[in-house]
Amino acid sequence: MKILLLEDEILLNESITKYLTNIGHAITSVRDGNVCLEVLKKEKFDLLIFDINVPNIDGLSILETLHTQKNITPVIFISTLIDIEDISRAFELGCLDYLKKPFHLKELNLRIDRISKCAKKDMHHKRLSASYSFDCDTMTLFFHKEPQVLSKRQLQIIELLTHNRGFVCSYDMFRDNVWSDLYVDDATIRAEINRLKNHFKEDFILNIRGIGYMVKVPSP
Repeated sequence: MKILLLEDEILLNESITKYLTNIGHAITSVRDGNVCLEVLKKEKFDLLIFDINVPNIDGLSILETLHTQKNITPVIFISTLIDIEDISRAFELGCLDYLKKPFHLKELNLRIDRISKCAKKDMHHKRLSASYSFDCDTMTLFFHKEPQVLSKRQLQIIELLTHNRGFVCSYDMFRDNVWSDLYVDDATIRAEINRLKNHFKEDFILNIRGIGYMVKVPSP
């Protein structure tokens, strides 16, 4: 995995970097919150490992910034903080794991492996809600693992929303990807999506008024 490590303790930073590099990960390490944000503007990563108390911008604030930018890269926090409010805020902002210092490096790798396996599993078969999922390879929507019968256009709508989970799909995106053979107005797109939503037992397609639609990334 391509990993960005934010840890201001020099010895711990070096130990984590060396250990994870030796077992095959590609590590970029920084010790400052501002530097971390600059790196994230230029590069994409498979996983972020953040300490909380670091110079300039703390790890929680960085994750909050990424959250507003709709950056959904998985995050593991490593910290000496044990306050339940800090831990709760970390998970509310979208972190997937929280490891209290001191910890064994092998334990960190076990957490990374778990996230990696979930990411690979999620690559083609993606959850849309508690009960619905979509297989991108076979263009099939499942409800409790039971395939659902939908029209080609409805499946194209689901496919577009699935590939952009966590982001808003504009009306123009629907026109380009679903109605590419003819022009349709926003009202036609809304009507088709409303008919599609009526099929579902869970309301996971969100209407972003005046902009388009989105499906949120379900909680782990």
